[in-house]
Amino acid sequence: MLKLGPLSLPAPAVMGILNVTPDSFSDGGEYQNRTVALRQAMSMVEDGAAIIDVGGESTRPGSDGVSEQEELDRVIPVIEAVRGVTDTAISIDTSKAAVMREAVAAGASMINDVNALRTDDALAAAADLGLPVCLMHMLGEPRNMQDDPDYDDVVADVAAFLEERVAAAVAAGLAEDRIIVDPGFGFGKRPAHNIDLLANLRQLGVRGRPVLVGVSRKATLGELTGRAVYERVPASVAAAVIAVINGATVVRAHDVRETVDALKVAQAVVEANAGTSR
Repeated sequence: MLKLGPLSLPAPAVMGILNVTPDSFSDGGEYQNRTVALRQAMSMVEDGAAIIDVGGESTRPGSDGVSEQEELDRVIPVIEAVRGVTDTAISIDTSKAAVMREAVAAGASMINDVNALRTDDALAAAADLGLPVCLMHMLGEPRNMQDDPDYDDVVADVAAFLEERVAAAVAAGLAEDRIIVDPGFGFGKRPAHNIDLLANLRQLGVRGRPVLVGVSRKATLGELTGRAVYERVPASVAAAVIAVINGATVVRAHDVRETVDALKVAQAVVEANAGTSR
């Protein structure tokens, strides 16, 4: 069991992706209608998602931002609708302080910030709200992060960044047991960087914090397999299994049922190995 402050989640937990955007890289435009979004959320819950991650601003490479009001208009009705029919944890995928506050008021129980609380007032908002927060590494920003990403040592550099952001969050008043970290696969990384991070996840659990991994359908999997976005389910599931075997606690996924089933097998092997090592 994973404890993140008031949240008790299975370990590993699957976070189902619900993008209510017109331009996300994989499912942009599919769930902008509230009724359709609610149907998809409930389908993911039935398939075993422990968290529904609602996002109203695309962070795909090359994307531009949206206004605070537009993001609110996209996510708040969906969060209210989902909260009205299930007690499943809802995460708000945002970097804006006002969206964090309004989303929590609407029923969100977790914050997932690709900018690791570096946007104006986000750190104060997260500390005030006191809910679990995921801090993600990103090199640059979505519109330019894939232009020419470069690292001296990607694992050490990402770990150092996450360490600094955890320390900043704790200094601002956020309880350390409510923080989870994400290396940010595809956010300012070349395929080789992503593979290196996946192979060395245990080095990224800074301060002993649990690690969230989001590799679902991403470009690195396309480069490895030659498959288009919607043909990357097997590769996504394989990456999720590797992530859990290498220490990930939460996996963010588009294809919830397949990922949940695969991780049950992976976790059984992890537990068997732990028993053998004793």
